[in-house]
Amino acid sequence: MVDPGGGAICNGTLRNQSDHCHRKNCTKNGMVKEAQQNGNSNFYKPMVESFEEAPLHVMVFTYLGYGIGTLFGYLRDFLRNWGIEKCNAAIEREKQKDFVPLYQSFENFYTRNLYMRIRDNWNRPICSAPGPLFDVMERVSDDYNWTFRFTGRIIKDVINMGSYNFLGLAAKYDESMKTVKDVLETYGLGVGSTRHEMGTLDKHKELEDLVAKFLNVEAAMVFGMGFATNSMNIPALVGKGCLILSDELNHASLVLGARLSGATIRIFKHNNMQSLEKLLRDAVIYGQPRTRRAWKKILILVEGIYSMEGSIARLSQIVALKKKYKAYLYVDEAHSIGSVGQTGRGVMEYFAMDPRDIDVFMGTFTKSFGASGGYIAGRKDLVDYLRAHSHSAAYATSMSPPIAEQVIRAMKFIMGLDGTTQGLQRVQQLAENTRYFRQRLSEMGFIIYGNEESPVVPLLLYMPAKVAAFARHLLKRKIGVVVVGFPATPLAEARARFCVSAAHTREMLDAVLEALDEMGDLLHVKYSRNRKSARPELYDETSFELED
Repeated sequence: MVDPGGGAICNGTLRNQSDHCHRKNCTKNGMVKEAQQNGNSNFYKPMVESFEEAPLHVMVFTYLGYGIGTLFGYLRDFLRNWGIEKCNAAIEREKQKDFVPLYQSFENFYTRNLYMRIRDNWNRPICSAPGPLFDVMERVSDDYNWTFRFTGRIIKDVINMGSYNFLGLAAKYDESMKTVKDVLETYGLGVGSTRHEMGTLDKHKELEDLVAKFLNVEAAMVFGMGFATNSMNIPALVGKGCLILSDELNHASLVLGARLSGATIRIFKHNNMQSLEKLLRDAVIYGQPRTRRAWKKILILVEGIYSMEGSIARLSQIVALKKKYKAYLYVDEAHSIGSVGQTGRGVMEYFAMDPRDIDVFMGTFTKSFGASGGYIAGRKDLVDYLRAHSHSAAYATSMSPPIAEQVIRAMKFIMGLDGTTQGLQRVQQLAENTRYFRQRLSEMGFIIYGNEESPVVPLLLYMPAKVAAFARHLLKRKIGVVVVGFPATPLAEARARFCVSAAHTREMLDAVLEALDEMGDLLHVKYSRNRKSARPELYDETSFELED
């Protein structure tokens, strides 16, 4: 599996493709010329990203497992149709058998026969703040996960490795949240109107000014829902006669927004600059199908950090292509804002880019800021246009005032406007925790995806049975993890997704790593053929000498 332009692992061999790009001067994409014109010394930021392929026998057993599960699924469906086995799934009523069916049996096949077997690993009810430790309500099933019942027992102090609480700002109430409490008492919870009508508060204006200052752009607009920030604003930016070039691993909100826009959509391979440039070149040369007229707009959609892969967009190279072919660039920083960059300002800061090089900044407040909602930022004329044309501004209820105050409080904390450096320390602690956690997992022999500085850490499990066993065993050890499978990932690439937080102590991470080491041996999921030293203490030395 290849990750052009960055580090990749192919057939068990680590390759840093950024260095490779230096040696060949990247003349194929015309990048050197763009870099010289921009005068950007950080254009080729060294990036190490690993996407190691699984051994052949692992993939064989994975597909074999799905094959056996499918055969037994058809057998059980046969037994259900003949009434030998009770069917708990939704079915058509007998008197409606001549109507157009509401439930297609084949469409629900995966849910009935595969997902239900391991359904207990999702939607676990939490009964505390999503801090580094949280409490889980215990539940059991008496009918093979079709229904659940609560036992009344609370599993206390589970280490939280699944929440997007990157900076640890989603926490229990303390005195630092007093301003949020004051806003709640003054404004109440709801707004009861849209931004176009009577739903624009002074708190919204204060937050928008702060977001613009944080990102060093001209203006910003905030919305009450992160998902809708993408899906309801992209249709306002492009439409029929426009072309969207979308990364194949973009989030569902970006995909939905692109589809709703009515624009033509073409997909380029993940983080593959050759694939993106070919689409851009063809779009400029051939124009629209049939008429061959020039596209009204060409919009490139990418994410800062990809939430399932843990990879970081190759922003500097994308900007160079965008300038070369006169396209527009839309960057979704839902997972990267607050979590990468020297001061937490996302991939723009990570690559030391000029904010004017990015046409549309998008981000959410649900991850690093411990709140909800999202923003669009950039040039003032862009934001003014969206204030008038955004579906979210016209039809959706405005952001709750206490939520707006929480984001203001968190953003000031990160920026140091609270008079302390604790926010910056959290950003640095997150980076340190991320590097430590990823390094130790690699040394243990797990296949992990993504960039070495991404706090989203996918650990590949592949086989569906091991996905279930992995999550269940870790919960018994009081470790809460998120496991992900098809259709959120490719069928044969099921994984556990860890989210590292600045609030995690070294003791917590070591406890998780110890449990993972044992679990990896128990379930035989240490698939990597690039296992490093089994003595991590060697890397803790500040200096050491080699003997002759």
